[in-house]
Amino acid sequence: MTSIDTNTAATDPSLWWKQAVVYQVYPRSFKDTTGSGLGDIAGVTAKIPYLKELGVDAIWLSPFYPSQLADGGYDVDDYRNVDPKLGTMADFDELAQTAHAAGIRIVVDIVPNHSSNQHEWFKAAVASGPGSPERDRYIFRDGKGPNGDQPPTDWIASFGGPAWTRVPDGQWYLHMFTKEQPDWNWKNPEVRADFIRTLRFWLDHGADGFRVDVAHGLAKDLERDDLDDFTIIGDDMSATDGTHPLYDRNEVHDIYREWRKVFNEYNPPAFAVAEAWVHPSRQYLYASTDELGQVFNFEFAKMDVSEYPVQREALP
Repeated sequence: MTSIDTNTAATDPSLWWKQAVVYQVYPRSFKDTTGSGLGDIAGVTAKIPYLKELGVDAIWLSPFYPSQLADGGYDVDDYRNVDPKLGTMADFDELAQTAHAAGIRIVVDIVPNHSSNQHEWFKAAVASGPGSPERDRYIFRDGKGPNGDQPPTDWIASFGGPAWTRVPDGQWYLHMFTKEQPDWNWKNPEVRADFIRTLRFWLDHGADGFRVDVAHGLAKDLERDDLDDFTIIGDDMSATDGTHPLYDRNEVHDIYREWRKVFNEYNPPAFAVAEAWVHPSRQYLYASTDELGQVFNFEFAKMDVSEYPVQREALP
């Protein structure tokens, strides 16, 4: 990460994030304004004065989309809507307006590696069958064995269990998290174009930027013949050459360079931060000004503080 130049950040609106206090809000548990037992978007709006008093500069909203909550909302049914249990798009618009009036920016959590299995495109993929354009939006493969009843690889998903699930016609789809979270096929131009629409949708509704979930996982290569050499158990941060079949591939940066062009259409340019579990030597790629611009530094989170005892002065 670059050092913070507070003078530059104060005078250049596009660099607001360099000295910002960002407060993460999980809307479903933050504040309930309806008595439903769930927090809601209006509840976040109601607490803007409190957040302003705390000195918060931006709110990172965890997923608030329609979802079956197989993974806390990171299984997205509809990327361009608010879960009706949490409110409406009008509620989001009011939140953005109220936050901006208080000098607080809005960061939306976007989930581009996978949708939910209730997304309209995934339901169409299952219904349309092998070889269809609808199925090509996701990653479907024939199984192994004489009847195709064995998964294409023996990979383990990040949350445990097999990374492939079979559909009634016999094919299998890839999900690197839960079976309710089928992975998108980012080689498909329809997928790329639809996410561009999603980025513009939220920016046009007042979002100031995005936290990008599983930013290192979008580009994949399943056409190679050595897939069985990889046993995937969670994110593999050992690769440093951009050729791992699933994680931190060099091609993923083509996607983010395209996104940056969209971000730069806005004034100030939209903010983004990558959740990229990659080797430290590869972090800078995601933080490039030509791409997302910033990346979480998970090396801090992994430090064993017991190895660095605090030195305390003896009390008098």
